Amino acid sequence: MDNRLRVRELILGIEGMALLRNAVGGDEAFLKARVEEIRRFATQDDEPMPDADAEIRELGPADGYAEWAQRYDSLPSAFIQVEEPVLHGLLDGLPAGVALDAACGTGRQTAALLARGHRTIGVDQSPEMIARARERAPEAGFRIGQLEALPLDDASVDLAVCSMALTHLPELTGAIAEFARVLRPGGRLVVSDLHPFVVALQGQCIFVRDEGRLGFVRNHLHLPGAYLNAFAAAGLEVRGCHEPVFNGSLAPGGYEEFVADAARAAWDGLPLMVVWEAVVPS
Repeated sequence: MDNRLRVRELILGIEGMALLRNAVGGDEAFLKARVEEIRRFATQDDEPMPDADAEIRELGPADGYAEWAQRYDSLPSAFIQVEEPVLHGLLDGLPAGVALDAACGTGRQTAALLARGHRTIGVDQSPEMIARARERAPEAGFRIGQLEALPLDDASVDLAVCSMALTHLPELTGAIAEFARVLRPGGRLVVSDLHPFVVALQGQCIFVRDEGRLGFVRNHLHLPGAYLNAFAAAGLEVRGCHEPVFNGSLAPGGYEEFVADAARAAWDGLPLMVVWEAVVPS
């Protein structure tokens, strides 16, 4: 099995998606440029491309986030840029109480919850991520734990937030049932995830392990019906679904920035994230 990043194939895929979305009614000069780039990238083996020789390896969530922890906050992310205004807007105005940041990572949402007056517990399976979260949000309490077996008592929190984590699970029902278990009657759940469009079209989020080596933690495709079924099975009532769209920002130095015109056309108007609101009936 080839363990090198298939940059050529990724770039050709982006070019093809841009063509597919603009073939009818698109600008002729734009379409010709895409065809010329496809021809060039497909036929010229010596075409320089970013990270073309980098080793890439799939890592499980525990090992992947252990390695990602030191670099996780170092690069701008369009996903976070479009998610935060929506998710934080949902948090604004909620009464302060006991909040859970499930899969807290480096503490991005933990800090947001603390800033809104919540007594906050961060849970993550990665000690390395929790160490970073403690630096960012020392006032919070942190616990090692899994989404499918949260280390909290029944009906012990007023608000649960889970950001950009559930796509790493093969199925949703266990984690969402746990959110429902730890929430009090009337408690609120806010979940954000990579949008199914992104998972279906882009697949995996690649991160830098060290010089010349890349890694990824697998994303699983969960269609909206899977979320709705899991919420219903847990006895939760859905109150909202938000789908913030691509904002034009590309990861600096990556393969998409290398073909920026095609990448922006490929993702234009498509949702990057899905943000769900649900409540436990009183």
